[in-house]
Amino acid sequence: MLEQVFVLDLVPAYSSNRLNRLVRLPKRYLIDPALMRPLLGVDERAVLRNGDLLGRVIDTFVMAQLRAELAMSDLDPRLHHLRDANGRHEVDLVIELADGRVIGIEIKADAAPGRDAARHLAWLEEALGSRFAAGVVFHTGPRPIAYSTSIVGLPISVLWSVG
Repeated sequence: MLEQVFVLDLVPAYSSNRLNRLVRLPKRYLIDPALMRPLLGVDERAVLRNGDLLGRVIDTFVMAQLRAELAMSDLDPRLHHLRDANGRHEVDLVIELADGRVIGIEIKADAAPGRDAARHLAWLEEALGSRFAAGVVFHTGPRPIAYSTSIVGLPISVLWSVG
């Protein structure tokens, strides 16, 4: 019902014949992160004190921004999430383009995420080979970070500054 009234969005699980033992359940997102406050009964101070909750709010916020951008794209992108069955690898969002290329996205509530923040994207690149187009670690800091030639860290603010 919440999906039908545009409160909840179900992001399907990504699947590929190059990856084994993936979780097939969809990931649930609130359409608008502002809905979290009344639903959880928290204010901004409570969110800032709880690192896990802050991460979930930022994840929901970035998802809302990307959803709007992807709807306008000519590349016919399809949005997924990826998690393997044993929990070793998880990629927050996987964008599959119409030509089969894949962009992996991690979202971090960190101003300067280290190399560890990109480890699941590196795993995805290795698993997909040439189908892996790029990896992005969105973070709360002010500067881009280069993890490899195909994986970068970008401030969340680039979602409003890139044409």
